[in-house]
Parts: sequence; C-alpha cells; structure tokens
Amino acid sequence: MNIIEIEHLNKSFGNLKAVNDITFRVKKGEFFSFLGINGAGKSTTISIMSGTLKKDSGKVIINGLDVDTDIKKITSKIGVVFQFSHLDLVLSAYDNLKSRAALYNITGNNFKNRLEYLTDLLDLKDILKRPINKLSGGQRRRVDIARALIHDPEILILDEPTTGLDPQTRKMIWHVINKMRIEKELTVFLTTHYMEEAAESDYVVILNKGQISAEGTPHDLKSKYSSDYITFYNTDEIEDFGYPMIKIKNGYKIKIPNTEIATELVTKYPEKFKDYEITKGKMDDVFLTVTGYTLED
Repeated sequence: MNIIEIEHLNKSFGNLKAVNDITFRVKKGEFFSFLGINGAGKSTTISIMSGTLKKDSGKVIINGLDVDTDIKKITSKIGVVFQFSHLDLVLSAYDNLKSRAALYNITGNNFKNRLEYLTDLLDLKDILKRPINKLSGGQRRRVDIARALIHDPEILILDEPTTGLDPQTRKMIWHVINKMRIEKELTVFLTTHYMEEAAESDYVVILNKGQISAEGTPHDLKSKYSSDYITFYNTDEIEDFGYPMIKIKNGYKIKIPNTEIATELVTKYPEKFKDYEITKGKMDDVFLTVTGYTLED
C-alpha cells in the first residue's frame, strides 16, 4: 500500500525550477531515500509535503489525504526533522517537547507516558532540564527527533538528520529509527549526504536539478549504474582477463560489469584465484554516473 503518492509535482522560485514534474511513490513501512546535491529539490519537496510551502502544481497525497485540502490531518500523521533545528534555544529540552506535545493535545499522563518512552529511546534523561543552547549538536538532534516523534506519527521525514554529527551519535540515531521501523511499521523518508545510509534503503530516488534522474532499489541501481571489482592480492603478475585493470600496492584491481562475470572468471580460471576479493559497486558510483557529481560537490 502506498502511504505517499507524488504526481507531476512542480515548484518554481522566479525563474528557478526547483522541482520539475516529479512523480514517485512510497510504500507503508518503507525506508525511502531521496538523494541529490544541495539545490536538487529535496528540501523543497519535503516542505511541500509537510505544508510549510505551497506547490505550483501536481498532486501530493499522504496517507490518503490531499495536502491542498487536508494538511491539518496530514500533520498529525507525519513527524519532520528539518535540516536546521526548529527548537527554541532558550527553553529546556523538556519545555520544547511539552509545548510541541500540547499542539497535538497530548497533555497530563499522556504526555508523561510519551516523554518516558522517548527519554528511554533517545537517552534524554540527563539533558531534559538543560536549555537547548547549552546542548551539543548531537544532543540537540536527539531532541529534534523526540520532537518529531512526540505524537507517534506514521511517517518520519528526515532532512539530512545526521549531517555534522559524530559517528557514535549517528549510529545511535539510526539504531532508534530502525527499532521504530520494526516495532511500529514506521515509514521513513530520508534525504542524506551519507551514501552508506542510502544504501540501507528499500528504495532510492536520485534528484538532479529538480528532476528524477534515476530510481530503484540500491541493488538495482548499483547493478545498472556501477561496476564491480575483483582485487587480487600478494601478486606481481596477473592474467589479462580482457577487462580494465590497474596496479595497486601488492596486487591488481580489475573492473568488471557485474558479479556474474566474476563467477565466470573464477570458474574458468580457478588456479588464478588464490588471494582475491570481489567488491560490489557502491552508491557513490551510482550517484556519480547518474548526475556527474559526487555528493561532496
């Protein structure tokens, strides 16, 4: 079942076509990733989905509701972690969460129970009473995520949620999100600059200059747009298999179209394959092939 349906979505800012006739679907419980360099149209699309920006044309249906007529109902179904924090810096983490919960009529024992759940989930106990402006970037991001989850949404939209965070905090945040996906069948809609995060997705859409350049599962995209590699170690000589080959320290690296070719080579030349490794293409290679950019660009 599709929980998000976007059809022929368009949005311009003056002469700039930020979103140009994009169409895609997100299934309930899916981990969906939006990839694109800054300015590709990712945040614009999220802003339209969450009701903070009006589209020019097209259709946006979320959980069966139209953003044009049912945005108030939609906001009760989604939680958004924006790229830049929307927390009140002078209030404590507790007061930020309490005021947010009140917007959804979550008060009294209902708020207490929800806060206890999120405090345990995101390890907030030691920072609840501290002002946001006294927290580290990782601590603020955990409060951001708690704020987005305070009303127990069905869809969690994450716009560059781990940019600039240390690896330990990133790992903790993804542990929490994956736990909720399993326990709550939470749908996760992600934009990210970290290819290893997108590689774990169920489905990926790559945006370039406001348009969809490619889409599919990570496996399908890697199979179509990237090459695999066979790396031979501890050898000064290697068979010419007829594929591009480069010399590396203490070995050779051969670029092949896919792992099926690797299997054929191993079967045909078993005596040549002593100390070797077969490596699948990566999402970085896919993105570069599709857009001509790396995400760092």
